Amino acid sequence: MVKKIFLFIILSSIYLYSQDAGNTGLSFLKIGSSSRNIAVSDIGLLNSDPSSVFYNPAVVNLQNSSSVMFTHQAWIQDLSSEIIYGSFKMLGLPFTLGVNTTKIKGFEARTNPTDTPDSKFDINYFFTSLSTGFGLVENLSFGFTIKYLYESILSNDASGTGYDLGLLYENVVENLSAGLSVRNLGSMKELREEKTKLPADIIFNTSYNVDLDDSLFELLPVAGVQKYLEQDDIHIHAGTEVTYNEQFSVRLGYITGYDTKGFTAGAGIYWNGFNIDYAFTPFSLGIGNANTISLMYTF
Repeated sequence: MVKKIFLFIILSSIYLYSQDAGNTGLSFLKIGSSSRNIAVSDIGLLNSDPSSVFYNPAVVNLQNSSSVMFTHQAWIQDLSSEIIYGSFKMLGLPFTLGVNTTKIKGFEARTNPTDTPDSKFDINYFFTSLSTGFGLVENLSFGFTIKYLYESILSNDASGTGYDLGLLYENVVENLSAGLSVRNLGSMKELREEKTKLPADIIFNTSYNVDLDDSLFELLPVAGVQKYLEQDDIHIHAGTEVTYNEQFSVRLGYITGYDTKGFTAGAGIYWNGFNIDYAFTPFSLGIGNANTISLMYTF
């Protein structure tokens, strides 16, 4: 019965928010949260990495220790992000706090079609989030995230709130976990004369810990399906992480349904509580390439 109640909440939210027409904004909410996740197709690894709550807040329930993560993204077209996630426990509940500041530099302001712009300005985006959750029944847990959102363009700005809902089922069969989440529900205040619509989506993702007996290698394949509620396209994600001796990882992923990107790749090093990870996302049509680096420390 508990499972059915929370599935009903999530599916009802999907239905209600899929009725609106039109385009969405705040596209920085579509960009992945950490190098490790981006490198394996940007679908979420369903693990205790604190940034994984970006994809499914129910992952907060996997936290067994406190950690802090910093991510720098040099995305395409002069877009860059600084992201911080921290996980901790308080009052017997797990929490993850997130902060994202994203900037697009070098926009030109003109009053006449001249060669020289009147001035230049940046577009700024920001969110801070708090995620928590709890177990429902054995192996099934629920999580939610609430977000404060902000955007500013030239002399105009707006704020709003968003929230994510998620379910996580561990060991559907041995070593296989599955998650279902709905993200970026909520609304913004008017930016000048119009409200920005959030890029709400639904994600179903899975991960499988491959048991390689008597081997120094660990294999973690992931796969999932993503659907933005305001678009017809469905994106299929698949990737894998191969780790040697719990110290070095290589990663590869692929995403369908985009005209300008598909493959993702990356690597990571683990040492004495520190994780250093890198992800590379190539784009076609001369758009450029994206580079992401993350540093995490587990206490």
